[in-house]
Amino acid sequence: MSVTAVAGEAGRAITVPRCALVVISGDQKGAEQTIDGDLFRVGKSGDNDLVLSDSTVSREHCEIVRDQKGYLLRDLGSTNGTLIDGSEVREAYLQAGAVITVGRVEVKVRPYDERIELLPSERTRFGGLVGQEPGMREIFGLLERIAATHATLLIGGETGTGKDVLARAVHAESTRSDGPFIVVDCGAVVGSLIESELFGHEKGAFTGAVERRQGAFELAHRGTLFLDEIGELPLSLQPKLLRVLETRRIRRVGGSEEIPVDIRVIAASNRNLRLEVERDKFREDLFFRLSVVPVALPPLRERRGDIPLLAEHLLSAIAAEHDPGAPPLTLSASTLDALGAHDWPGNVRELRNVLERAALLSRAAGSQELMLAGPLPGGRKPSSSRQAGPDFDATKSYRDTRAEWEADFEQRYVRWLLARHEGNVSAAAREAEMDRKYLHKLAKKHGLK
Repeated sequence: MSVTAVAGEAGRAITVPRCALVVISGDQKGAEQTIDGDLFRVGKSGDNDLVLSDSTVSREHCEIVRDQKGYLLRDLGSTNGTLIDGSEVREAYLQAGAVITVGRVEVKVRPYDERIELLPSERTRFGGLVGQEPGMREIFGLLERIAATHATLLIGGETGTGKDVLARAVHAESTRSDGPFIVVDCGAVVGSLIESELFGHEKGAFTGAVERRQGAFELAHRGTLFLDEIGELPLSLQPKLLRVLETRRIRRVGGSEEIPVDIRVIAASNRNLRLEVERDKFREDLFFRLSVVPVALPPLRERRGDIPLLAEHLLSAIAAEHDPGAPPLTLSASTLDALGAHDWPGNVRELRNVLERAALLSRAAGSQELMLAGPLPGGRKPSSSRQAGPDFDATKSYRDTRAEWEADFEQRYVRWLLARHEGNVSAAAREAEMDRKYLHKLAKKHGLK
């Protein structure tokens, strides 16, 4: 089951399907609990979502799984059975108004739709995400509402838009913030090892499995599991992932024991998963399971108004990383114009890389103002009153111009690097991860030694 976008006079909104269980008999009559996540357990044990103290209720009596069809009730091998409207069931979908009998306790099913207005947040930041454009503040408004829930998120967006940053921000704002945040990059793990990476393995399960290993699901217990680039997951493994998401129980590779896990899942992909479903490259049922709350991050070229705020934020982070205590570099109008003219195919990640290189160059030159390390390719033509980038000598070739820029950067960087370490070449080389002899050669080349 996923959210549904609607439009109205008050603006855009999403409708989130919810369901509540109301106890209508026994000592706990009147108690009500909302099914907040994809899995909801009922029983006498304190680990359950709805704890019923009646002696006829088993410790783990039954569970309710939410999928694209609705709410599926499963009996967990209870002593006294689970009934729906008087009929004993092992597994059945719940209907509105149905009465579940758990031991001697009766519980009524009350499904409802919660409408969430997508009103722009007053904030211009959500965790590490920064933006003041209406589209970003609308996303912040949605995240403020759902971060504290257990709802599964599916984050879409181009590479470099900040999907990992969003996932971490949601975890930090959730009730699981004290728990682990585990990341699995589904596109970076060798296909034959992805199952072990997710679910773990037993000793001897395959060649090279010399000891038992916990997988990401176990490591993320009581926390958040971030499945990055979920669209890269092999089709053969998708049914196993779906089963784990439905039951919240995993089985290590080569093992027979089912291990319960309590996690929130956030997935991300730079692919259009709806299109992948149509192409039979991604399972439809897994897509619906993951896209309970879909969030699409816009590319940077579609929110150019955020670039000044983003640049200031990133420069502060860069200064804290490279020059703790030093004030962030300032941005001139011409530099901002150059940044705003670029199309940023690498999005925020590319912006950070450009700013980091420019910051190193500027520090080396002793400037308190950011100096771009070179012209930014492509982009829109800047306004006539401002110039995006430096002047060039039309009489010089591309090769000669590039060589001059590289030599200038090299000289400024080496001077700055050696100054940071009071001329100690060994210490400077270690920080820059350079060969000491090569750094000494560069310093001699530019008359710095």
